[in-house]
Amino acid sequence: MFAVAITLLAFDFTIHRTGYGTLAYQLTHDLWPSFLAYLVSFFMIGIIWVNHHVLIRQIAVVDRTLLFLNLGLLMFVVLIPFATSTVATYRLAGADARVSVAFYAAMFLGMSAGFGAIFEWTLHENRREQPLPAEAHWPARIRFVGGGVVYLLSIGVALLNAVAGFAVLALVAVYYIVERTPQAPAPAQDEAAGTAGNTTAE
Repeated sequence: MFAVAITLLAFDFTIHRTGYGTLAYQLTHDLWPSFLAYLVSFFMIGIIWVNHHVLIRQIAVVDRTLLFLNLGLLMFVVLIPFATSTVATYRLAGADARVSVAFYAAMFLGMSAGFGAIFEWTLHENRREQPLPAEAHWPARIRFVGGGVVYLLSIGVALLNAVAGFAVLALVAVYYIVERTPQAPAPAQDEAAGTAGNTTAE
């Protein structure tokens, strides 16, 4: 589904042979909003794809609840190409552009909420291969879904200024490029050595 959503992003690029100016004009004037929206959406979907893969690999059990949580995430992922096309259509100018960017941000907020719900599910009942210590839960939550707060903020900013709202969303993409899915800390070397020693002794 992530791959399909990324592929659909490119469908908004259309070149007309006649009636719309030269090819150079279309690429630099008509299509730049589509390219800009495409870049942000591509990286956001790609990043969530990578983090989803990392998170799923850590899950020890799968149940009906997890499947529906994952379905909720995918519901927003597949809407992102439509939201991207809407932003490109209104070219970040005018009242409709502000609504389009706010809608765009709302799709990312939904995706973030869906992903955060899956992450929250993994924190309980030993559902991870390597459970996070209890004291690490809240720091991990804050780091993991911090972008969701910014998405919410960007909706308000977009309703005031489309360009500023879009810029905030682009910054979130940069944040998630460097942010990683929280993982359980590796065992200390001395503990590992002690375990190895005990095994040898037995």
